[in-house]
Amino acid sequence: MLESILDPGRWEVTFASMGAFWDGFFVTLQVVVWGLILALVLGTVLGVFSTTRSRILRAISRVYVEFYQNTPLPVQVVFMYLMGPQLLQRVLGTPAPVPIPSVVLGFVGVGLYHAAYVSEVIRTGIESVPRGQMEAALSQGFTRVQAYIYIILPQTFKVILPPLCNQALNLVKNSSVLALVAGGDIMYRSNSFVGTYGYLQGYFIACAMYFVICFPLAMLVQYLEKRSKRAPKPKKLNITLPETAKEA
Repeated sequence: MLESILDPGRWEVTFASMGAFWDGFFVTLQVVVWGLILALVLGTVLGVFSTTRSRILRAISRVYVEFYQNTPLPVQVVFMYLMGPQLLQRVLGTPAPVPIPSVVLGFVGVGLYHAAYVSEVIRTGIESVPRGQMEAALSQGFTRVQAYIYIILPQTFKVILPPLCNQALNLVKNSSVLALVAGGDIMYRSNSFVGTYGYLQGYFIACAMYFVICFPLAMLVQYLEKRSKRAPKPKKLNITLPETAKEA
């Protein structure tokens, strides 16, 4: 096994196929970026819903979170892959099923899944903000939406940045589920290479590419965690005394 992994000939064949691996890398990168945007936007909305006084909005958030947290991501993606084109056909009224591009299928799948976890992070962050701040904002003429946008959420994101970055890390790794539906991502390219040549070097390349994406995020998580534990430094006040006070 070790000899086959260190075999120069196999590595030469692997490096000669790097074009396909880089294609998969950029597909994965697109899925990660758009999936993160979707997860953050939808997760924030659902997190706010879960902290409102409206029972209907809280119920919507709770049902969504429970469904996505208690069903496997591969099942969700395969269901979207098989049923999505037929659902689009019915909605759009086309004569044939509407194919879904692999990048769209990937970022929607992982985005919807991680939005449930982001929602819980957002909810926890909002609940950490003193309730008196919402009441103070309302007393100053802010609407609830304005209070969330300008007062509550800015404080919330400062508290929850480390767990949000952890969710981003998990999203990157979960994007490999796209290989189940021939999505053209890193994992799919690696499986194709190993299936064609039988060389495990393809999986080493996949690990290296995932590391390139995940390592900066992991460093960011550590930095944010250290920063959040630091005590805020007191600000120096520059006070200029009037001339009469100086003479006294």
